[in-house]
Amino acid sequence: MTRFSVLFIFQLLLLFSLPCFAEANDTVSVTKPIDLTQHWVGYLALILFAVAYLLAMTEELTDLRKSKPMVFAASVIWICIAIVYVNDGMSEQAGLAFRSSLEAYAELFLFIMVSMTYLNAMEDRRVFERLRVWLLSKDFSYRQLFWITGFQAFFISSVCNNLTTALLMGSVILAMGKNSPRFVTLSCINIVIASNAGGSFSPFGDITTLLVWQKGVVPFKDFFSLLIPAIINLALPAAIMHFFIPKETPEPVQESQPMKRGGMVIIVLFALTIITATCFENFLGLPPAAGMMLGLTYLKFYSYYMQKTPSKSLALATEKINVDKISAKIDYFAPMKYMNNPAARLKKDITTDQPFDVFTKVANLEWDTLLFFYGVMVAVGGLSFIGYLSVASTHLYGEMDPTIANILVGIVSAFIDNGTIMLAVLTMNPDISQGQWLLVTLTAGVGGSMLSVGSAAGVGLMGQTKGIYTFVSHLKWTPVIVLGYIGSIAAHFLINSRYF
Repeated sequence: MTRFSVLFIFQLLLLFSLPCFAEANDTVSVTKPIDLTQHWVGYLALILFAVAYLLAMTEELTDLRKSKPMVFAASVIWICIAIVYVNDGMSEQAGLAFRSSLEAYAELFLFIMVSMTYLNAMEDRRVFERLRVWLLSKDFSYRQLFWITGFQAFFISSVCNNLTTALLMGSVILAMGKNSPRFVTLSCINIVIASNAGGSFSPFGDITTLLVWQKGVVPFKDFFSLLIPAIINLALPAAIMHFFIPKETPEPVQESQPMKRGGMVIIVLFALTIITATCFENFLGLPPAAGMMLGLTYLKFYSYYMQKTPSKSLALATEKINVDKISAKIDYFAPMKYMNNPAARLKKDITTDQPFDVFTKVANLEWDTLLFFYGVMVAVGGLSFIGYLSVASTHLYGEMDPTIANILVGIVSAFIDNGTIMLAVLTMNPDISQGQWLLVTLTAGVGGSMLSVGSAAGVGLMGQTKGIYTFVSHLKWTPVIVLGYIGSIAAHFLINSRYF
């Protein structure tokens, strides 16, 4: 699997963890959990989690698959918790809490399976490749491409994860900017900002909004009140970087990459699946994963249809034309000959009419990452059950103004994955207004743009550009990005004052 697939799963895997953690607390509230924050179990749990997380983040240096230390740490944490509760005659309470975390993971797994299957199917049908080729075929200047890719990333990331969006636009930038490293660097920074900002106003655009939506602290429609602040977060730094983009126009690229059969239909089915998941949550009170599973059947039936129909048409065509004998004679560089050559048309049909197997796409999931986030979810559930997140909530939201606390959360998300940060905040469950919940959703979502390592989009682009876009090159523009961060917060207080 590529870095694209690994990091994409990284953003989605924490999707529904919080609700079950909250349910765990409600389930075991009959007997007050033991406070282990000052116990040897608590100290050991913190050390294990920190060491495991560090080993996971340095996987490329150690060659140790990230799931191994994290699953080990999560298992040992719960073993220690269970020992204490068994000795106190409360084994059932610990078991219920652990099973809630396990149930959360099962729900996440189903959601991820559907999402990744659809994205893999669209990639197989060349949906993303077609968009890239269209952009490359136009006579855009570097400055035009800077804004086009930025706003495309912004809106695509509102329905797709920020890493997928960043890598899609990154491939365009690399192709168009092969003779201009400065354009590539600044455009990659712009893409990171746009991808993170675009996901912050959509309920299913980013892990932070997904978590908040699933928790139910912000209604579905109210997320879109963050649209203007998100645009400001993108526009302010982009307007400044615009003047440092070369004025030249790159050479247009002419190439033919037709979308495979069924690509547009799969896009529509994916949109219907998202709508189904939304309706399950808003109107039926069922988890979005249930709606996603129904949406998977849309793709399954369509896959069945594609498997049955193309074989007949290709068989009839093959009877008329012997592809093996004349395919070598096809002149692919003569468009008129290509259009008038039946063998060429058949080869095009074979290329674009290939069916796909849904279960093959499911099998291509990154299982190391799935197991890694099993460890993350279970370990965070253990730390919450021990009592550490309650302590953090008291210090952060009990002793500070919630506005300052939420702004600090955004700054911290530049160093730690925003999904983990939002999971912690939601598990704390502070008593704050809806306006403050929207604020922390915004800050956690866009705060990761301040550093290249603050989001999966930045990490993915650093790997894709191979040294052109780096941590240091991004850091030089951090003050400009901070300006956009401040501007988005100010816009939120100005536009959404009714929520406070």
